[in-house]
Amino acid sequence: MAEISKPWLKHYPEGVPHEIAPLEHTSLIDFLDQCLEHFSKRKAVEAMGKFFSYRELDKLSKDFASYLQTLHLEKGARVALMYPNVIEYLVAMIGTLRAGYVVVNINPLYTARELEAQLEDSGAAVLVMMENFAHVYQQIKPLACIQKVIVSSPGDLMGFKGHLINWIARDIKKLIPPWEFTHIAFKEALKTGSQHHFIRPSIDLDDIAFLQYTGGTTGTSKGAILLHRNVLSNVMQIEVWLDPALKQKPEQQLVFLCALPMTHIFALTACAMLGITKGGLLVLVPNPRDITGFIKLLIKHPNINIFPGVNTLFHALIHRPEFKKVKLPHLLVTIGGGMAVHQKTADHWQALTGVPIAQGYGLSETSPVVCVNTPLEKHFTGHIGMPLPSTQLAILDDDGVELPQGTPGEIAIKGPQVMAGYWNKPDETKHCMTVDGFFKSGDIGLISPEGYVEIVDRKKDMIVVAGYKVFPNDVEDHLVQMNGIKECAVIGVPHRKLGEIVKAYVVRDNHHLTEADILQYCKEHMTSYKRPRKVVFINELPKSIVGKILRRELRDQ
Repeated sequence: MAEISKPWLKHYPEGVPHEIAPLEHTSLIDFLDQCLEHFSKRKAVEAMGKFFSYRELDKLSKDFASYLQTLHLEKGARVALMYPNVIEYLVAMIGTLRAGYVVVNINPLYTARELEAQLEDSGAAVLVMMENFAHVYQQIKPLACIQKVIVSSPGDLMGFKGHLINWIARDIKKLIPPWEFTHIAFKEALKTGSQHHFIRPSIDLDDIAFLQYTGGTTGTSKGAILLHRNVLSNVMQIEVWLDPALKQKPEQQLVFLCALPMTHIFALTACAMLGITKGGLLVLVPNPRDITGFIKLLIKHPNINIFPGVNTLFHALIHRPEFKKVKLPHLLVTIGGGMAVHQKTADHWQALTGVPIAQGYGLSETSPVVCVNTPLEKHFTGHIGMPLPSTQLAILDDDGVELPQGTPGEIAIKGPQVMAGYWNKPDETKHCMTVDGFFKSGDIGLISPEGYVEIVDRKKDMIVVAGYKVFPNDVEDHLVQMNGIKECAVIGVPHRKLGEIVKAYVVRDNHHLTEADILQYCKEHMTSYKRPRKVVFINELPKSIVGKILRRELRDQ
């Protein structure tokens, strides 16, 4: 496998290297220091209508780093961050790295049980959170590992406007349930940090930068150990891949839309880190589930250049009549990741925006991007493009033997963006790595003779009907073509004779649609073993923080 062919290289866009250059930065600290200083006069972030410059982000994050250093934590201490897309998250994330500690991103939608499990597993010494989620932490038992809890209010860094924001959040919209426990206020931590001398820590590329917990879409969430070199490498890989498209806007500041939560690895790398690399303006969307508010924000920002998203987000936007008012004349790249993008959604998106969705693929374990379509494509391709520079891909059978081109099997990945392993799980790390360093993704895919990669489905989601393999993505892609179906997800359920049968969960936008209608449609469009035998109508599908459909929750019902 170490000598696998790379047929995709001959299809690389002009100017994209086959390998990334050696890393010039000694750590993410070095990288952040340089970017924050180099772009100091530029606007860095727009959050709730307020702009923050790179100079302000430098000062605030350094003050936060200085405060953490007053706690005298051990080297490698973990600092957990529980935030939506607000300026405080960026300050705390950058400040934690600059202090020399490890960032543990926590899904702000977590229940008390999920929060407790992640804090315990990571051994976090500090928890930094937005006040909106403090009541969740209050529900869990005291944890010996937690030495300090830092809590911010929604308007902490918004100046005079912040008082109004806090009043609306607490008293008008009732977004902050009652809570009470020992903590330090975020603003107080910054004030304390500003009074102490910042000491630049000794950190190198092989130190841990993030414990990035997997989405847990097929089982228990695990902490992927991402080193400074992993994240820096992936930022460089994405940058050289997108540059041919981004050069269409020379000598101007790029504008990144940060709608996906930055605590998720996709937005962390493709929005926050890439945006900082380019000296871009990060437009933060605290709640992308508020589609009405999101569309109003888009109408106010026709200057957006880079729009990372997921299929469910694109789908929700294009099916709102008011989205037709959105004009994005400067949009250069729309990146689709996190889950499969449906052809129908992609075609509708391009018709409305004029820009195709460049579908990509990645995992928490790969920092995250592995493959992506070139943004120079004129139309949605349906596949996930090609491996990024310095990335090797192999398709393996169940015995770890490489399969020929065009044959579906498990995707295995090797490259500088691949994690060091799973936190405190040596057996699981050993199980997912081949002897020559390929990470076994658990995803089923194939590589065409031209080197284009196609995702078939998650290995654990595959359904076996009378010996035939059925991939949920394939069935779902057919179903959403039917008029009256808004969204759907399919799973396998046990069957006495066939082993498993296909069960579909459907969200309707036409309430006259019946199960009989769907079964008849499937009979006309799918081979027999792929057809759903049961249909359940549901008001909403369970989804992860980025909008990925959680089939495991449907299986648990």
